[in-house]
Amino acid sequence: MTRQTARILALHGGLLAVLFAAQFVLPAYHHGNLARIMVLASYAIGYNILFGYTGLLSLGHALFFAAGMYGMGLGIQYGGLSPAPALLAGVVAGALVSGALALLALRTTGVAFMIVTLMFAQAGYLTILYFGEYTRGDEGFVIQTAQRVLWGVDLSNPVNRYFAAFGLFAICLSLSLWLVRAPFGRVLVAIRENEDRVQMLGYDTYVHKLGAMVVSGTISAAAGAAYGLLFGYAGASFASVQYSIFPLLWVLLGGAGTVLGPFIGTLFMFYLIDLSSGVTTAYMLIAGVVLVALTVFAPQGLAGEVRRRVWRGLP
Repeated sequence: MTRQTARILALHGGLLAVLFAAQFVLPAYHHGNLARIMVLASYAIGYNILFGYTGLLSLGHALFFAAGMYGMGLGIQYGGLSPAPALLAGVVAGALVSGALALLALRTTGVAFMIVTLMFAQAGYLTILYFGEYTRGDEGFVIQTAQRVLWGVDLSNPVNRYFAAFGLFAICLSLSLWLVRAPFGRVLVAIRENEDRVQMLGYDTYVHKLGAMVVSGTISAAAGAAYGLLFGYAGASFASVQYSIFPLLWVLLGGAGTVLGPFIGTLFMFYLIDLSSGVTTAYMLIAGVVLVALTVFAPQGLAGEVRRRVWRGLP
């Protein structure tokens, strides 16, 4: 193991150790917030693989998040599934939806790719509303406490919920770190930088982008399924444009193309809005000013600026 690799593992392992230990010292309010942040950061990690490392700007990732959430929720509500197979159903739903969308969207590039992903996400949102008899539309539906017991563990319990969120985040973070350091991830970065040159070297860029989109959508779907199960609710708002824009903001704020960026961005924006709303009803104005300032003075995001100024080897 090289010194560089040891430093990288120590940094990411240190974050996981801090999050594990935080469970024992955080007050109830921040304890619940951090559990929510870890699940949403897992969603952002999925988005970062496609946007941050592959350079494909999607405006429809809420489709995958919602596919996981509803694949899990409807499986429990109408399929009589227990949480474990329901979670699996959500992940499979996300993988299938992302694969199908990839086959269509990757026929386009640039702005056209953005528009196609946005259109399909809106189609998914409208589908949820149209079948409101089953999905309950904007109102959504509650997943009862008795339906949230996974292998004898009650996930409605704050402690169990925190550790479940931590487990999901640890898996997604580790997978992301491994992926971007593997040959497949290196090719994705090369595609982001210069796709024509990668093709000249003999790589099939279409297959790599297809794989990136499926991996990205599957991770996002896992986060959506976990969010619905851990917090006991599934609603159409999670399929709206807002939830496609959120991961983009989290990744940009934290640092696109960095493993820790999605978590940093999610944590920062969550508490920025939370603290601002406690001061004024115009909290989005405060959040907007801070976001603009960060864009101007830290254009590569928080972790991205650390990589640029301090540690160039930060993955």
